[in-house]
Amino acid sequence: MDSDDDNMEEVVEGPLDEDDQPHGFCTVTYSSSDRFEGLFVHGEKNGKGKFFFFDGSTLEGFYVDDALQGQAIYTYEDGGALHGTYADGELNGPAQEFDLEGHLVFRGQYKDNIRCGMCWTYYPDGGCVVGEVNKDGEMTGNAVAYLYPDGSTALYGTFVDGELIEARLATLTMRESGRPHFTVNPDSTVYCYDKSTSSCIAGHKLFPDPYESQRVYVGQTLISGAGEGLFAKTEAKADTVMAFYNGVRITHSEVDSRDWSLNGNTISFDDDTVIDVPEPFNLTENYCASLGHKANHSFTPNCKYDPFIHPRFGKIKCIRAICAIQKDEELTVAYGYDHEPSGKSGPEAPEWYTKQLQEFQQRESGKETEETC
Repeated sequence: MDSDDDNMEEVVEGPLDEDDQPHGFCTVTYSSSDRFEGLFVHGEKNGKGKFFFFDGSTLEGFYVDDALQGQAIYTYEDGGALHGTYADGELNGPAQEFDLEGHLVFRGQYKDNIRCGMCWTYYPDGGCVVGEVNKDGEMTGNAVAYLYPDGSTALYGTFVDGELIEARLATLTMRESGRPHFTVNPDSTVYCYDKSTSSCIAGHKLFPDPYESQRVYVGQTLISGAGEGLFAKTEAKADTVMAFYNGVRITHSEVDSRDWSLNGNTISFDDDTVIDVPEPFNLTENYCASLGHKANHSFTPNCKYDPFIHPRFGKIKCIRAICAIQKDEELTVAYGYDHEPSGKSGPEAPEWYTKQLQEFQQRESGKETEETC
């Protein structure tokens, strides 16, 4: 992100002055393969210009006496971008960073190319981490908070490089000139980073998640034979994160090689990992730190599974509303088993799912017949 290029060997394309220095709009290619296109005055960059770095990143802004000054945009090789304030060629002042899709991922200040002061780091799922960064620009200290997607529920305490060490429940109560103020609940449980393994679902199995607790409860489902279900405590808009799906982390081959009766609470996390809530943790008296596994299947769901970076559990999945939800409405998701097995041995979905699928397809076929009559 530094605008200086110290390479002496260079190839200039464009007008030169009487001393053979670039003068006017020129393209200068350096020995490192970095390239600069912009306005020069007697060999110094002056005016609009853009660096094209060998790794595919770029830096575009306004130069005064060979140094980048004011607002400039650094675009990373992956397509993300930093919109920053430069003074004498270095990042000094307010900055915002965006990912490849244009989502805000950072907001704060830089001093001599290092993050400083109060900074915000945003996750694509809607949560963020906020606090004063240390001298190395890391979100490390005892006055840092993770802010849930509702923008008010928080875990406030000690973090190291953005990762929760220990924190208490807090509420974001006000912001004065961009500075957040948190009111900490002194009677709160102390929450710690508690990522699951292949054998341990959580260190604190009976600590409910404070955000989830405001939004959902477990009750008896109306879906035949499904037992318990997950219900909305309050109305919610489309795209609201409703619950979290934490569990032990096992491999796809482990899941595929065992009986379907053991896979009632499994969801795929990625190509390598499956999240599972095995017995006896399917009972809330044994595990209630997350409740996403209680959501039942529907072929016409009102929620979906989405990736989520959780302060306690790390990278997991959440249950996110795909439409407006009413109070006491049951939350359902499409389990997404493979409908058409591709020559693999054994079924690709449990018997109850196959039965429900047939009934759903018959209903849909009946609707189509009625519409054509």
